[in-house]
Amino acid sequence: MAVLLSSDSEFKSQLEKFDKVIVKYYAGWCGSCKLFAPKYRRLSGDERFEGVTFLDVNAEENELARKMAGVDNLPFFATFKNGELVEAKSTSKEDQVVAMIENIQ
Repeated sequence: MAVLLSSDSEFKSQLEKFDKVIVKYYAGWCGSCKLFAPKYRRLSGDERFEGVTFLDVNAEENELARKMAGVDNLPFFATFKNGELVEAKSTSKEDQVVAMIENIQ
């Protein structure tokens, strides 16, 4: 599955539409965010995570989505299951992101 770009206007409806969601919060100036982007795209296509929706949210432009996860640093990841926040953390380590995804399966 591809990574979907999300904004405040559709963020809540996407959380309601998809049962299992991981969100990567980023900013255009964030070097670590840019470095993690290819890994995130690769994870979105990993068959182990079939059924998980991968969203990208620009943290600077989407205050509502940012506040729903309590973003305090970038890159920041949050998992949601059935519209509810499960876990949220700032990391640039792929193994931590994988563990977050596995936790909602």
